[in-house]
Parts: sequence; structure tokens; C-alpha cells
Amino acid sequence: FRRGLFVCMSRELEEIVIRSSLAYRLRCLAGVLACAGLLGFALYAQYVWMMDPCPLCIFQRVAFAAVGFFFLAGAIHGPRAAGRLVVLVPLLISAATGAAIAGRHLWIQSLPADQVPSCGPGLGYLVDTFPFMHMLKIVLTGSGECAKVQKILGLPMPAWSLAWFLLLAGWAVWVTKSGYGREQRLAGR
Repeated sequence: FRRGLFVCMSRELEEIVIRSSLAYRLRCLAGVLACAGLLGFALYAQYVWMMDPCPLCIFQRVAFAAVGFFFLAGAIHGPRAAGRLVVLVPLLISAATGAAIAGRHLWIQSLPADQVPSCGPGLGYLVDTFPFMHMLKIVLTGSGECAKVQKILGLPMPAWSLAWFLLLAGWAVWVTKSGYGREQRLAGR
């Protein structure tokens, strides 16, 4: 009798773990699709609306791609329990970096006209000419082209980016925590 009960509980636990893993993967896939949609919209704005991206905009795109990559890693691998933290931590670092860049961009856009930095060379020139850390410092300092405010639905593009970075980070935390506690409680039976 005892062995039959253990096998029955084991199957129940296995079903719950499989359902939890599938839910985690689908939620990560939703994060991938959100990032892909955001990058697609950025390209649409660039090539159809002729909103040329400044270096800070390009760095924000890289951060969205990194967030999407880590969501994709979670969707493909579908780790359980503590393994989900391996996906969550770099995803949150990518989202926080993107949010910081978007915040910096918004700050530059809020400067009075006489305090806006002068326009600098393009990102391609900076990458080709300077060492990485020096190029990064120049880009994060901002330039006149980063101060140009182009609104979409009443908000500048970096404000939308900041909101999406925060939303995606919150989504990642929720996705990670949503099945984690249940799996741990059932595994401890």
C-alpha cells in the first residue's frame, strides 16, 4: 500500500512539475514576443516614420535584445526551481541597464536648450575609432541628437522604453516566482 501511495504521489508531482514548466515556458515566450515586437516597432519607426535612432536609442535596442535573449533561454530550457534564477538574474541586469540608459536619455531630453551637449560623431565612427570603454563614456554622455524629442502617443520614445523595461522586469520576476513556491512545497512532501 505504501509503495502504491508513493508512486501515485510521484505521478501527481510529476504532472504538476510538467504543467508548471509548460506555463513558465509559455510566459517566457510571451516575453520573447514582447521584445521582438518592441524591436520591430523601433525598426518601423526608423524606416517608415524616419525617426533616426541616436546612439542611446541603439543601446536601448541592444538591451531589449538581451532581455529577449534571456526570455528565449528560459522558454527553450524551461528550468525548474533554482535554475530559473540563472535566467532571471542576467535578464534583470539587462532590463536594469536598459532602464538606466532610457532614464539617462530622458534626462538629456529634459535639459534646457543651452545645456544640451553638442552633436557628436555617429556610433559607427565611435566604435571604429575609440576603445570600447571610451566609446561607451562618449555615448552615455549624450549628444545633441539624443536631445531631440520625438513623441509617440504623447510620450517620448525613451519614456516608452523605460516603461517597457520596468514592465518586462516585473513580468520576469512574476514568471519566475509563479510556479517556484508550489514546486518547492510539493517536492518537500
